[in-house]
Amino acid sequence: MLDAGNALFRSRDSGEAPDARARAELLLAQMEAQGTVAMAVGTRDLGLGVDFLRKQTRKSKLKLLSANLVDAQGKLLFPASLVTQVGGFKVGVVGASPAKAEPEPLDPPVKGKTLGTRRGLPVAPAVVAEAKRLRQQEHVDLVVLLAAVPYDELLQLASGLDGVDFVLQSHDGRGSGISQRVGMTTLLQPGERGRQVAKLELSINGPGRFTDISEQARAKDQLRLVESNLARAKERSAQSKDPAQKAALDSAVASLEARRTALRKTASEGATPAPRTHLLSYIQLGPDVPGDPAVQKAVERIEPPGSSAH
Repeated sequence: MLDAGNALFRSRDSGEAPDARARAELLLAQMEAQGTVAMAVGTRDLGLGVDFLRKQTRKSKLKLLSANLVDAQGKLLFPASLVTQVGGFKVGVVGASPAKAEPEPLDPPVKGKTLGTRRGLPVAPAVVAEAKRLRQQEHVDLVVLLAAVPYDELLQLASGLDGVDFVLQSHDGRGSGISQRVGMTTLLQPGERGRQVAKLELSINGPGRFTDISEQARAKDQLRLVESNLARAKERSAQSKDPAQKAALDSAVASLEARRTALRKTASEGATPAPRTHLLSYIQLGPDVPGDPAVQKAVERIEPPGSSAH
């Protein structure tokens, strides 16, 4: 299990809230209990500073990752990546934090104490360098990026993320959605604030980029609809006596035929099994999913029933 970050605090500045520390500690403890392997360090994870995060995860199996968050001397504040075994394959996991040109305090201010600073280096160069290292030195089978960065910024970077197979993004609370291929990289939405759990099923039988199985299924469904609309447009064009209407219908036919060609190409990619495929789905954590009584009690100690936070 992986987490794309921005999980511990409600907002960038909520670290001063009375329940902030207890809430963050509970979330980290539950991630550990659920077997979360790694989490990227996002803006909403730094509410109590770097030292808090380090102390809370010092003895845990959960690793906090960031390939671009550095101190004043340019030294990484967290590991850039880790390697884990999944289903007999070596998976490299890289973390990324938002790029910040201006230095920010490492930790909340303490009277009489001089604090160090942190900043986020440009995301793409740091991630590409780490992905290259993982492939060349660790010989991983695939690379997953946990990107705790704004979605719009990530879209601009995605086509240049050489060596990265999948990107799990957090920052904007975008919830669930279909996978999005950008160049050789596939962008995934991991769900929002514990309301969903994203499930990614992979089949690896050779080199190359990953093919989305659901994309082929969607293309086949759309192809049936386009072919039906195309048949009706051709029939109406053949029956039309109005030159202007016939010209409009012929234009629609040409557009539908082009769309049909594109959909046939996408749908036919599934005719020959691809060496690498992926299928993204979501487990919805609604009222029908029973909660853990012990965890519920721990939550209610921090957020009592009836309180504004509950």
